[in-house]
Amino acid sequence: MPLAAVHAQNTGILSGTVRDRATQQLLPGVTVALEGGSLGTATDEEGRFRLTNIPTGSYNVRVSFIGYEPLLRSNVVITSGNANIITFDLLPAARTLGEVQVTANRAIRVATPETPLSVQRLNVEEIKSNPGGNFDISRVIQVLPGVGGGGTSGTAGFRNDIIIRGGAPNENVYYLDGIEVPVINHFQTQGSAGGPTGMLNVSFIEDATLSSSAFEARYDNALSSVLQFRQRDGNPDRVQGNVRLSGTEVAGTLEGPLAKNTTFLASVRRSYLQVLFKAIDLPIRPDYWDAQFKITTKLSSKTTLTALGLGAIDHFEVAVPRKTTPDKEYVLLNTPAIDQWNYTVGVSLRQLLERGYLNVALSRTQLNNQIDRFEGGTAFAGDEGRRVLLTRSGETENKLRVDVNRSIRKWQYAYGGVGQWIEYDSRYFLRLRREVLKPDGTVQQPGVDVRFQSALSFARFGAFAQVTRPFLPDDRLTLSAGVRADGNSFTEGGANPLRTLSPRLSASYALASRWNLNASIRRYYKIPPSTLLGFRDATGQLANQRNRYIGSTHYVTGLEYLPTPTTRFTLEGFWKQYDHYPVSVRDGISLANLGGDFAALGNEAVISTGRGRAFGGDFFFQQKLTKNIFAVASYTWFRSEFTGADGAYKPSAWDTRHLASALLGRKFKRGWEMGLKYRFAGGAPYTPFNAELSQQNYLTLAQGVLDYNQLNTQRLSNFQQFDFRLDKKYNLRRVTIDLFVDIQNAFLLPTPGVPNYTFQRTPDNTSFVTTDSQPVRPDGSNAIPILLTNNDATVLPTIGFIVEF
Repeated sequence: MPLAAVHAQNTGILSGTVRDRATQQLLPGVTVALEGGSLGTATDEEGRFRLTNIPTGSYNVRVSFIGYEPLLRSNVVITSGNANIITFDLLPAARTLGEVQVTANRAIRVATPETPLSVQRLNVEEIKSNPGGNFDISRVIQVLPGVGGGGTSGTAGFRNDIIIRGGAPNENVYYLDGIEVPVINHFQTQGSAGGPTGMLNVSFIEDATLSSSAFEARYDNALSSVLQFRQRDGNPDRVQGNVRLSGTEVAGTLEGPLAKNTTFLASVRRSYLQVLFKAIDLPIRPDYWDAQFKITTKLSSKTTLTALGLGAIDHFEVAVPRKTTPDKEYVLLNTPAIDQWNYTVGVSLRQLLERGYLNVALSRTQLNNQIDRFEGGTAFAGDEGRRVLLTRSGETENKLRVDVNRSIRKWQYAYGGVGQWIEYDSRYFLRLRREVLKPDGTVQQPGVDVRFQSALSFARFGAFAQVTRPFLPDDRLTLSAGVRADGNSFTEGGANPLRTLSPRLSASYALASRWNLNASIRRYYKIPPSTLLGFRDATGQLANQRNRYIGSTHYVTGLEYLPTPTTRFTLEGFWKQYDHYPVSVRDGISLANLGGDFAALGNEAVISTGRGRAFGGDFFFQQKLTKNIFAVASYTWFRSEFTGADGAYKPSAWDTRHLASALLGRKFKRGWEMGLKYRFAGGAPYTPFNAELSQQNYLTLAQGVLDYNQLNTQRLSNFQQFDFRLDKKYNLRRVTIDLFVDIQNAFLLPTPGVPNYTFQRTPDNTSFVTTDSQPVRPDGSNAIPILLTNNDATVLPTIGFIVEF
């Protein structure tokens, strides 16, 4: 019997392929069985399987084959509307045939010989059903150990920045079917990452794997983690699709065969958050579109060609609300207008070789970013005399990646290279201070503007090699060693790959049948973002060409306990040491304390003298679907500190010290499912305002000026959020309807944020109150400064439905 709703009159289909993970060869004769019943089949000579007439519901699927470790895929949902198509990758068994029962518990293990620790995986159902996730992968992974979300200084409730073990959001890289995708969020902070909403269509995703601190040498330009999204192939047998409608967006997905041996997936999504926010009288108006596609062609039994694409169009503005408040007026004056578009397109070729395979991937990414802000708000848009911020920026990356992966007896090895051509252009203006005059006409505060125009193009290149082998009787010990080197044609000394030579070593030892001891030491490098490399000073010279690659060395050790095939515990400790971290010449602070807003990170002169350290430990528990219940719990304690011009270690902007999360899901009869999620983060550090400079410049900047002499000396209160989700599925003939209710912050817990600096307003919010009852002076000297609390309890309920056909 299935583990969830069973409608005997309706059935569904499970199909897919099974491959050898090391060689990518399709495996015939593999057993694919549904737990809890007699339904099962075996793969054919092409490694394909197809199970039909499966009663609708949720199943755990077990895949087994002699000579390979068993694999368990939990919570596989069978519906009458869409066939479920899955690809299984099997690892060669490390034990003898007589010990097959011992290895059964390893079916839940995510680790690989190359990445034996600090790795987690979520399948598509765990992403779809995640409470408060709203089908957004960037939010869903925040339940994993060491993963903080939401950027800096109290934006955890509404941003998708991924903070891994105290590292910056731009220290992570993202891959979609082996092709790097630099932008995965709408309204992304240029030069960093994150944004309020993810772009990826969850209907395409088969699983997502997060590797932190121990990822392979094949991945370049990452300091904290690699997040890999594996997309499924389209249905080869018939056209099918789904439509999703919720309180914030509408999305449609279509898939099926295009020709013999060719399938497609395509989707488009349109938000109407601007309509929702107007209805509830919020001044912000976010608006976006996104689209995605994948086409897979099997050219021969050994050659597969895949083309994919992902793109978005974003627009953000503010509008005058029907009823004004000081908080809404602050938003109107402080928030810029944003127009942004981006896309990534790519093709990849996989050629099976003797005992291995070859990957060749060619891709192009382009981002265009326009930002405008004016003194006095959007009412003065177009008045250049009131302009505070202008950004006209574009980035283009063209990338070719080649890697060879082979296996000889117990040895596995891989090598390859990457080449990129980067183009960047920017026109930028920022008013930091408006000139303030004394009553006698002399200058009290000189005006400070940043203005430059820049364009540059350069090459990036790199190469890697990695080798893995088990040792000792029963292959109890597995060692993996790799090396990588990268360079570029722009920075001084950047063409010398020896400056970025990064060795990597990991080990995994089977202490007992259910216990594994793992350790890793790895060195990583990342080039500063183009927003920094392209900055020009007042003389028009490139100011940051002497900057070095940012370096980071990771030391990680941990225990893994697998008591049952569906239960997993991990306990890990980590230490991350940074060097050559960019430090602002203007402010003397590390850029590890910036990047939590919606504009851009960079656009200033920096020097590569900063250092950093992040250390701590995390615990993780995972219970896959068992007796209709699945659960996840994690806790991380860490410290994250970086140095500025003074050389003193100070808390970084994401040094929240504590991260905890728990998720509980329950499947009931007749298609009902409920999920509960709780997240906790310690108080984020923040920098108080400089009272004098804030008062002098508020009318121009519409915000306070931070006092960097007190950098991150204050902390917000703790962040907590409880999310709830309820689903009800109706399986009809060839159609499935999923009704859902998803509530973020269901208990109305306050979301702590940095107080907003402003001037006191009159009761009708039409002007500022002054000490002398006269109009406010340009230097604000007769205004009454106040701090607006920023800890509102915001609940976001979403009601919607998904129709599969």
